Amino acid sequence: MFKVIDESFVCENCKKQVEKLGYSCRNHCPYCLYSKHVDKDPGDRLENCHGLLKPIGIETSKKGYIILFRCEKCGQIRKNKVAEDDSMEKIIELSVNKTNI
Repeated sequence: MFKVIDESFVCENCKKQVEKLGYSCRNHCPYCLYSKHVDKDPGDRLENCHGLLKPIGIETSKKGYIILFRCEKCGQIRKNKVAEDDSMEKIIELSVNKTNI
């Protein structure tokens, strides 16, 4: 089940203010691409881990580019679509730097 939550937040990794996405749900910081492990299913906020999700790679799919994340606390892997305002510099770094995976 997908629960729509689009809210602003302060990134716990880079400390920048992140505004709402506006056309979908904001899942990660557009500046450093980090996320937070708060959902079991998208938008449910039921995950107890609350570790930082480090971006570790990029995949391509029919939906476009997908960011791969690894939780720094529990090690779980998560995925999320690239947003229109994500840092292309960071996305390119992830696509060429295979040492993070």
